[in-house]
Amino acid sequence: MTKNSFMLRAYSIDGNGLGSVLSPEVLSEAIKSEQLTWTHLDANIPECKKWLTAEVDYLDNIIVEALVADETRPRILEYEQGTLLILRGVNLNDDAKPEDMVSIRLWVDKYRIISVCRRQLKAVADIGDKLLAGKGPRNSGEFVTSLVGRLFDRMEPVFSELDEQLDDTEEKIMEAPNATYRQEITKIRKQAIVFRRYIAPQRDVIAALRTSDQAWLDVVHKRHLQESLDRIIRYVEDIDTIRERAQITKDELANALSDKMNKNLYMLSVVAAIFLPLGFLTGLLGVNVGGIPGTENASAFLIFCLFLSGVVVFQILLFKILKWF
Repeated sequence: MTKNSFMLRAYSIDGNGLGSVLSPEVLSEAIKSEQLTWTHLDANIPECKKWLTAEVDYLDNIIVEALVADETRPRILEYEQGTLLILRGVNLNDDAKPEDMVSIRLWVDKYRIISVCRRQLKAVADIGDKLLAGKGPRNSGEFVTSLVGRLFDRMEPVFSELDEQLDDTEEKIMEAPNATYRQEITKIRKQAIVFRRYIAPQRDVIAALRTSDQAWLDVVHKRHLQESLDRIIRYVEDIDTIRERAQITKDELANALSDKMNKNLYMLSVVAAIFLPLGFLTGLLGVNVGGIPGTENASAFLIFCLFLSGVVVFQILLFKILKWF
């Protein structure tokens, strides 16, 4: 395909896992034949919608709009002749955040697979490479199960890394609570929330697809979808656990910081309590009126300092007896 073409990939699949690259000139005819074809399009280019409307005119307008929409959520829409699928995969592109998940929109029937993206998705490249090597999907059902499997394969390391980040943060908080860790916890919890926003609906999509009556899905395909469903249910549970652990960790950090502050305030209160009578005595003896004892005694200041020291010792012993510290 040319650099600026909205057609990113196009293959004719022979039924044995081998894909032959189709040029734009022959794609229009191939996509109308009964030979299985896969076309991958770039929705960022306006010609994509025009081509879908002109060349795949049997598609309902609702389907075309869903394929090229700016924003999507995972969902499934079944028709008599095929199925509209919208899925999400983690964003593994350079300088991208994994939680900024990439949407892939698919129209699947027995003879045609039309996929549309606005950003690159590595799972698509994986299937394209397998087709060129003769080890790709042999039919529409295998294509969908392979794509779902690749999407989920690339999710697991991301979720494992997020769990490890939370483990490290928890360990650091237990060793030395610090207010700077709040930002780390908030970031982890935010990632978990964003992941769940797209993963939970995707679970429902796979569950609905597994029980679908589409002719291009057979028993073996549905078994693979069941395995994928089990995996994504576990992912959702893991994400929920990470989110709850992050909240608990944040609460523990807040409690630790609060305890630390209370301890400091307590020590300040003890110091203030110790010096309160000393301040009273020094203030009392510092008034400029007659009759202050010791004014004529050269050792009066030393005696007064020893007296104040005795008062401090007495107060400390009294606080110990009262178990104030």
